[in-house]
Amino acid sequence: LVAVVALVAAGRALGARMAEVVAWIDGLGAAAPIAFVFVYACATVAFVPGFILTLAAGAIFGLALGTLYTLIAASCGASLAFLVSRYAARGFVERRIAKHPEFAAVERAVSREGRRIVFLLRLSPLFPFNFLNYALGLTSVRFVDYIVACPGMLPGTLLYVYYGKLAGDVARAAGGLTPERGTAYYALLALGLAATIVVTAYVTKVARRALTDVEGVGHA
Repeated sequence: LVAVVALVAAGRALGARMAEVVAWIDGLGAAAPIAFVFVYACATVAFVPGFILTLAAGAIFGLALGTLYTLIAASCGASLAFLVSRYAARGFVERRIAKHPEFAAVERAVSREGRRIVFLLRLSPLFPFNFLNYALGLTSVRFVDYIVACPGMLPGTLLYVYYGKLAGDVARAAGGLTPERGTAYYALLALGLAATIVVTAYVTKVARRALTDVEGVGHA
């Protein structure tokens, strides 16, 4: 319980100074990935929105490594929140979740299909990331299935990391910190971003339809 309180306090403190934290991570060199994962995990447990750090991952680490580090960090944070909800603060989380009637549908679906539903929930933005981590801790899903479903976060993660990389490249070029790149380079980046948005939107639509179908069967 002390560890949980410490994690939440650390996450809140980091959330209030996110710009400074991102600059600090950027200056750590080889230790930056470890610091990034730790900060992201604390922020997730403390209900601090992670999209700023996800954008920062693209700017600091690039597309491939930024996506990898963010997926690892988000999975660690989500796992901690799940365990806190299930074992350390169940009563508190139940009272918070009671204000969201849509959670009853999640609970019914997860009780029937477990890992598949958790994976689809990760693909779909129907439920906020931080809320979902704690909500799933109250369901009957096994922890191992919860972990296996974490790669469902990949499409959304890739999209935000791509945004961050593009913003970082533009900022560095404007500041003269990198060699000037031509129109073709930025056109290629924009094309890649557009393709990522289309794929993410399609995956989201498929996941949403699948979740609706499952819920429809449950009511039949």
